[in-house]
Amino acid sequence: MNSKRSLFAFLAATFLIAVCAIPAPANAQNAFSGILGKSGQSTAGAVVTTEQVTAELQAWAPQGVEPGKPVWVGLRLTHQPEWHTYWKNSGDSGLPTQLEWQLPAGITAGDIAWPTPKKIPIGTLANYGYEKTVLLPVPLTVAPGFGGNQLDVKLKAAWLVCRKECIPQEGDFALSIPVRSSTASSGQLFQDTFAATPKSLATGASQVEVEGQAIKVSLAGLPAALRGKMLAFFPETGSVIEPAAAWQQAWQGAVWTARVPLSGQRTESPASMPLVVATENVAYRIDAPVKGPWPAPAAAAVMPPALEAALRANASAGAAPAQTSAPPVGLIAALLGALLGGLILNLMPCVFPVLAIKVVGFVQVKDQATRVTTGLAYTAGVVLSFLALGALLLGLRAAGEQLGWGFQLQNPAVVALLAALFTLLGLNLAGLFEFGNVLPGRLAGWQAKNPVVNAFLSGVLATAIASPCTAPFMGASLGYAVGLPALEALSVFAAIGVGMALPYLAASAVPAVARALPRPGPWMATFKQLMAFPMFATVAWLVWVLGQQSGIDGAGALLALLVLMALAIWAFTLRGTARTLLATFSVALGALGLWAIGPNITRPAPVVSASSATSGWQVWEPGRVDQLAGQGQSVFVDFTAAWCVTCQYNKKTTLSNASVLADMEAKNVALLRADWTRRDPAVTAALKQLGRNGVPVYVIYKPGRAPVVLSEILSVDEVRAELAKL
Repeated sequence: MNSKRSLFAFLAATFLIAVCAIPAPANAQNAFSGILGKSGQSTAGAVVTTEQVTAELQAWAPQGVEPGKPVWVGLRLTHQPEWHTYWKNSGDSGLPTQLEWQLPAGITAGDIAWPTPKKIPIGTLANYGYEKTVLLPVPLTVAPGFGGNQLDVKLKAAWLVCRKECIPQEGDFALSIPVRSSTASSGQLFQDTFAATPKSLATGASQVEVEGQAIKVSLAGLPAALRGKMLAFFPETGSVIEPAAAWQQAWQGAVWTARVPLSGQRTESPASMPLVVATENVAYRIDAPVKGPWPAPAAAAVMPPALEAALRANASAGAAPAQTSAPPVGLIAALLGALLGGLILNLMPCVFPVLAIKVVGFVQVKDQATRVTTGLAYTAGVVLSFLALGALLLGLRAAGEQLGWGFQLQNPAVVALLAALFTLLGLNLAGLFEFGNVLPGRLAGWQAKNPVVNAFLSGVLATAIASPCTAPFMGASLGYAVGLPALEALSVFAAIGVGMALPYLAASAVPAVARALPRPGPWMATFKQLMAFPMFATVAWLVWVLGQQSGIDGAGALLALLVLMALAIWAFTLRGTARTLLATFSVALGALGLWAIGPNITRPAPVVSASSATSGWQVWEPGRVDQLAGQGQSVFVDFTAAWCVTCQYNKKTTLSNASVLADMEAKNVALLRADWTRRDPAVTAALKQLGRNGVPVYVIYKPGRAPVVLSEILSVDEVRAELAKL
């Protein structure tokens, strides 16, 4: 077993290299730049250009930068035709543009002076936003004593740009404003924007009165020139009215009145409502107090507070924030769910091969103290590995990457490297080679004398294999964890590790369990060789995963390189001249193969059209759920990935069951499949919106009802029971 111990050291080191190979954000200095992908620029400047928007940071300081003098900066967004971004209240869906300033000492930034938006119908919904070109101006206050020859302004901006689909985009901007000279060249743009900004009026006798499921708005003090005219209406407070619903307006003398239906998903009950009314040429803003008690908010609006921040990254086609029917998840509940999920991970097929090898090594340890020590070391390896993966995930997310649990297998290079690791392990178990004959003798001898290190590395390897899986109870806990502060989030990841290591730790600490295991004997050699086949089966699965990511050429290239690697391993087992010649030849052939066909592994697979998808299933895309729900149709969404074993099990069993499919057809349920095999920020954001951070996730949407999230391991009865409620 010494060779196996040496192997664990090699495997663990290589796994760490694989994790480190995951690409970092395109611009490590910009916490928002990762989401731009190919569309955004990687260096800070005054302009960022995507395929949908040109964003430019502009400034206007007509009298220079001095205390008491007006200084304005603003983000100018120029939209391509049919694309739009959002106002401070985005309406039924969408997100307002956010600006985060970095200014020198003595300079402070105010709020955005939002220009008047327009109402943008989207199917049965309505949004408030901007098309064509808009400037979002922000006033700067210069404190006495500010010095220097120029004012250096840095901005991190994030905006959601939508057509029928939505794309979250972000960028870094930098601009230097001369202190002594003016920037009057930008003045006309700012002045035109100020003319389009609502003018504030005194509240006076204006008020908003709650009348059942509607509000009655009465605005007094509007200019006489507006009397008798039809006005556009924009409440600054979101989640109160139904933006797309029909409403009435009228003039009663000098008072403008309107009756507007409340939203069926209302979440706000404000004591006052800032309102904007506008014609094509002018707009006014009045902050009106609210009279009368609000009706109870919609029950479906309850969601974990930590998820509110996650909605900032919502790319689900500009859809209204989806709610789950589950109550908020507290930290204690998340920890318990993580612990149970970690326990169940031991039963997942992706973890079984490593656990089987651990049993082989475990039955040989007769000393109780050694059992306990190795059990603790194995637990430490699992827990620390989960903490490392959790820290990496949280760090990359903070840097702008849209990632979730199992993110490392979204990288084809990592998939290929893991396939190589399992091939090595399989060949070793099958008896083709002993690692002690390949690694330096000093390293192999050191490993043989350190069973604690071997147990620790076994935990690292077990975590590497388990990381793509999401067991029951884990999904909600992981989704909740990403919205927590770092230490609390990491405690959830640690709880998963403790749960996964707990059975082995208990077996090592309880002598009765050890006595119940089979005694060492000749059967162990046979068992060791038998375990090579689960390893090769895992390789077959990883090659299939790569085929989903990089196409048939990528899978073929990986298989060819694995054969060349096996040839090189075999050559090193020979002796004398044959070893020298064949090893040199096989290594050279492997290097040539890596150069010639290796790039196929990371090359994206050809895009598969929706028409070629599995019969009855459509490709999920942002906004598709809202589009179908707007037509009155229920929707079933399968969030899946090729590297998720549980996903494939459910797909081949419950989701292929004739009775389930018949119920889907009878209820006219649209079937959508969201593929997360490769990194997809839109799918990640949709999972966040549901309070999840990994796959599988199964959701049933029905118009007028909160989405229902089903179990990770589906049963026919569960799905049919939910379908019966439609």
